[in-house]
Amino acid sequence: MSAEAKMLHNEKPTRGRRLIGRGLLQAGPSDLRSMIRDAKVELIPMKSLERAITELAPHSSISMTCSPAKSIEATLDETAALVAAGHRVTPHLSARMVQTPEHLVAIRDRLVEIGIREVFVVGGDADPPGCFFDAIEFIEAFLALDDADGPEHRQVDHIGYTSYPDSHPLITSEQLHDALHVKQQMILDSDRTAHVSTQMCFSADQIRTWLRGERAAGLTVPVHLGVPGVIDKTKLMTMGVRLGVGTSLRYLSKNRKALGKMMTQRSFVPDQLLKPLAGQFTDLGIEGIHLYTFNQVAATEAWRTKTLA
Repeated sequence: MSAEAKMLHNEKPTRGRRLIGRGLLQAGPSDLRSMIRDAKVELIPMKSLERAITELAPHSSISMTCSPAKSIEATLDETAALVAAGHRVTPHLSARMVQTPEHLVAIRDRLVEIGIREVFVVGGDADPPGCFFDAIEFIEAFLALDDADGPEHRQVDHIGYTSYPDSHPLITSEQLHDALHVKQQMILDSDRTAHVSTQMCFSADQIRTWLRGERAAGLTVPVHLGVPGVIDKTKLMTMGVRLGVGTSLRYLSKNRKALGKMMTQRSFVPDQLLKPLAGQFTDLGIEGIHLYTFNQVAATEAWRTKTLA
């Protein structure tokens, strides 16, 4: 088991005091309230998930990840249970975890069984990979399979995929840029809708600069801003390093004032990233929020409740 997996297994809920910043809703567009209300809550299929599920608000919008320590089947099992409980769930499909073409067929059959119309595709970290090296190969094969009996019989109408405003430790910026636009073209050409969610980035300036550049280069699909929920700052920094959010973490480590501002009390609070960007959501095409909770749901839901009160 990986170090971060062990950390999540033994997780205790974060207890933050200052859960909201003043004026967040006033700082953003008129639909910011609905974005926060409908934000996707990302969950991880690990031991701490059982507790996290009990802390969810009724009828939550959930993004259920794939863990390299488990399987796509584990993700789909949790997805089915959450759908049965009345939640709206988008399962992650990790390209490198698909073992064979027959496995891909079985995955789609399960999506049909559960009634899933929206999926989120990631490349994943499985090493060695199965029959797909990356998300582009997976999307190409999945689209062909899903449309094999004609568009009227397709199961999936919407595909989300990831983006990296703050770079990736193993992939060049040029490769990330190209992949972002290739995926968009593939999905839109299939007459489906799409969105991209940003990987964690702690610098509003970095997100703003990156997104303006991608918009100028032809990115047209909606962006969901990936923001940590109310998370213990030590754990957040550790997970950030492992997820490759290096540039903004290096910036924070060199700038104590910024670090102190971002990490008030013991926890990161979403307002600290949302507020500097909220006034530009419309111009940047940010139409949703993706909350990285690391299964620390209670504190994040308390923040959301107080923000919307």
